[in-house]
Amino acid sequence: MTKLLLVEDDTAISGPLLRALGREGYDVQLAEAGRDALEAMQGGIDVVILDLGLPDIDGLDVARQARANGWDFPILILTARSEEVDMVVGLDAGADDYVTKPFRLAELLARVRAVLRRAEAGEGDVIRIKDLIIDVPGHRVLREGVELGISGKEYDLLVFLVRNAGQAVSRTEISRHVWGVTGDDASKKLDMHVSWLRRKLGGDDEENEGGRRSRRPEEESPAGRRGR
Repeated sequence: MTKLLLVEDDTAISGPLLRALGREGYDVQLAEAGRDALEAMQGGIDVVILDLGLPDIDGLDVARQARANGWDFPILILTARSEEVDMVVGLDAGADDYVTKPFRLAELLARVRAVLRRAEAGEGDVIRIKDLIIDVPGHRVLREGVELGISGKEYDLLVFLVRNAGQAVSRTEISRHVWGVTGDDASKKLDMHVSWLRRKLGGDDEENEGGRRSRRPEEESPAGRRGR
């Protein structure tokens, strides 16, 4: 059974979450303070849902300490801080994803499943997709042993899309994660980088090997699903 640590001091949030996560089959442990959370993390945790507004230690510091201790379990941040800079700081502190309050329970559960899938897939080392290999530590992308010329931001975009495959991710979320900003300029950058990626990965032809017309980036990428 997957062991999940919920770090939340607001009982109005933790109570319903404990029940919902239990119904989903998780073995849930609750910590209502940062120090309690760090102590619980020593007991073998698979995933953490971490609120930032804790009574003793800021959630960002809890995430930083967890990473400093070498714990590599996924961390999903709960935050009422909706400013872009706060979200970027959270990801830089070691979080794998975040959900802003108020949130929909279905979205939170989906994001928990997603970060667990990524962890189980061994994304800390290598991601394999058919004949494509993404060497995460080396920041390299290879096909059949040949390294592709993927730039830094193209690489960041590719990894983000792969890690969120099957989820409806908005253009705003993608831009915020890859460039740390949103807006028209970021949206244009996103379109350009998706186009460049498709060319480098062999997906910009009118027809693929099976003779079926390839979809345009805005049809295929999560960037085009919503948020225009």
